[in-house]
Amino acid sequence: MATNEATHSATNSGMDITEIMKYLPHRYPFLLVDRVIELVPNERIVALKNISMNEPQFPGHFPNHPVMPGVLMIEALAQAAGLLAFKSGGDQVNPNRVVYFVGIDGARFKRPVVPGDQLRMEAQVLRVTRGIWKFAVKGTVEGQTACEAELMCTLKDLA
Repeated sequence: MATNEATHSATNSGMDITEIMKYLPHRYPFLLVDRVIELVPNERIVALKNISMNEPQFPGHFPNHPVMPGVLMIEALAQAAGLLAFKSGGDQVNPNRVVYFVGIDGARFKRPVVPGDQLRMEAQVLRVTRGIWKFAVKGTVEGQTACEAELMCTLKDLA
């Protein structure tokens, strides 16, 4: 979706953890987005996840060599993409709405993510067809690609 500069700068906004929690139903230890630094509805999001040794997965993954599991990196990227989908729908908080995965393609892991790292997560809308969102997602640490994939999801109302 093309936008002019005035529209782009007017919609480019971040979110703190309080606002993130209004949109995502996840809570500790499964809320994996700490801050949104850029969000352009229907286009892209840039979000951050600070990796801490205090996270519950590290005692078992792996003892004496903590590494963030790839599945959690994909989940963190999906949560960021979910925020983009929610905010693209008119900026309305709806606690009875969730995002479900419908597909993950081409997931690749290029470098380990360890405590002390900051995972920069980017999601870009590729298309929205019949309620299915497709995103290109990428996680980086200090400019190096840690993981990338294409994710598909849909927004659903809870019964």
